[in-house]
Amino acid sequence: MKLGPYDIGRTAVYAVRCDPRFSYCLYVPFGYRSGDVRPELLVVVHGSPRTFMEFRDRFQDFGEGCNTLILCPLFPVGVNGDGNADGYKYLSEPGIRYDQVLVDMVAEVKERWALSCDRFGLFGFSGGAQFANRFLLLRPQSLWAASLGAPGSVTLVDDRHDWWVGVRDLQGLFGNALDLDALRRVPVQTLVGAADLDKNEITHREGGRYFMAGANEAGASRPQRLEALTRSLCQAGVKVTHESLPGVGHDPWPIMDRAKPFLAGQLRRWRQTGGR
Repeated sequence: MKLGPYDIGRTAVYAVRCDPRFSYCLYVPFGYRSGDVRPELLVVVHGSPRTFMEFRDRFQDFGEGCNTLILCPLFPVGVNGDGNADGYKYLSEPGIRYDQVLVDMVAEVKERWALSCDRFGLFGFSGGAQFANRFLLLRPQSLWAASLGAPGSVTLVDDRHDWWVGVRDLQGLFGNALDLDALRRVPVQTLVGAADLDKNEITHREGGRYFMAGANEAGASRPQRLEALTRSLCQAGVKVTHESLPGVGHDPWPIMDRAKPFLAGQLRRWRQTGGR
């Protein structure tokens, strides 16, 4: 497919062919086809404010430095007309599988920009980190690395609880059993601000759309919940790099700054091993 002037650099916003309710933008390095290193793909997922183009722009330096296309999805509020702002964080709501929407986006991008990469990296902040946490558990075979920044709620590798608190009914809900072997092959980074302590938005209350037994058991604050997720992944045999950033609140930019070196390092390793 011939690329136009808005398909390179900071691209236009594209509707997804399979479901135009969703859209995405990219950063495409100007010389991505001409370098010695083959282009790869990193998906960067927005939080609740949906500032997906700003997230894209913040990863422009990573895209140029690592010859990597940056794909930033937009998962709008209220796709089903009900005002639900959180469906994407839990991967599903009636009639929608958000993990499949992303897989379709990735396939479309690979076709349009002639990419041959087998897997992609995944970063998410806040609500986007909830998406990344759950996508990692459901589709680890799709990823070469995952970086999770300050999720408000977490899903643990725990077969004592149903989804979304745990993974006991993963097969029944999604048709995918937990693939521990594939999960253990994905390097994971968990990041949170040490001062990210506001509990009001993240406390699940009875009557809430996503309230269920055990909803608050991972901890009261984001640091506590991310520490619980880190322990859970480590106990499952996943290699996790955890960092709490002193003096940082719920701010995506310092989290992104710490994610980039990790992702760049994992991308180098991925390339050096020939994608194994």
